[in-house]
Amino acid sequence: MRSENPSDAQVEVLRGMKDYVAENLLLTPIDQAWQPSHYLPNLEHDDWARQIEQLRAAARALDDETLVVLVADMITEEALPSYSVSLNLLARDTSGTSDDPWARWQRGWTSEENRHGDLLNAYLRLTGRVNMYAVEVTVHHLLNNGFSPGAYPDLYAGLVYTAFQERATKISHANVARRAASQGEATLNQICLKIAGDEARHEAFYTRMMGRVMDEDPEGGILTFRALMRRVIVMPGKLMFDGKDPDLFDHFATVAQRSGIYTVRDYAAITDHLLNTWRVAQRRVSGKAAAAQEYLCKLPRQYEAIADRTEKSLETQPRYPFSWIYGRET
Repeated sequence: MRSENPSDAQVEVLRGMKDYVAENLLLTPIDQAWQPSHYLPNLEHDDWARQIEQLRAAARALDDETLVVLVADMITEEALPSYSVSLNLLARDTSGTSDDPWARWQRGWTSEENRHGDLLNAYLRLTGRVNMYAVEVTVHHLLNNGFSPGAYPDLYAGLVYTAFQERATKISHANVARRAASQGEATLNQICLKIAGDEARHEAFYTRMMGRVMDEDPEGGILTFRALMRRVIVMPGKLMFDGKDPDLFDHFATVAQRSGIYTVRDYAAITDHLLNTWRVAQRRVSGKAAAAQEYLCKLPRQYEAIADRTEKSLETQPRYPFSWIYGRET
């Protein structure tokens, strides 16, 4: 009989996966990893002023929609400490220096992700295109407000959530990169593609881990997947606030949808991808898990219908002022 506390059975499964985790630590050796300084003006060089002016000149081509989504992506990356704390449910590293594979991944993932916020923050600051005080206030609020992926006490939910979110952030950064390239901003294109590459590796890790969970405990895995999707995957920046707009996240999401950088259709595609990758429809399960399986397999089509309605509603959506771009509406 399964315990009423899902984490009891889940701990045993996840502990049993330690060797598999160790074999799949998709981390780049630090001496081979890119760093923010690779993509920013070098202030130690005599021509530092010329390098900054070149960056600023190129950034003037970026439109307001791109800037709003880029700022929101940066703010989300800057709130990494909150996500790391929440996901320590998986690592259960009380010492902070454990050699356990789950803990090694947690620290390595955090260290790689930390560069994303550093790089985007420095880039935006140097461009002079955004109100950095408003951005800083938003980061401060988001960290202060906290973050919950809706996982506790379900340990599998942390894997489902991160697999979904890493793919979502990969899509968003890659689309900002393409948009930057179309506007003639080669540096931002390069930056966002590099970040998207990291997100792709991180996505692969979490997707593989949840795939192994589905092999070891298909009923538990499917029930967790259904529970998380019924609540809707909460975006990491959901609680962002700039001190002025209480609906800031929703307004940003509208801009992301309108610009095509991240849309409901992407949400549907990610759901479909995970269902196929984890072979949810092919799992032999019964009872509640079978009902959950049926529910999950219908979701992509339902989300596509929502996407159709959302795209139509954009025609009547107003433009919103953003403090990040000095109150301009977009």
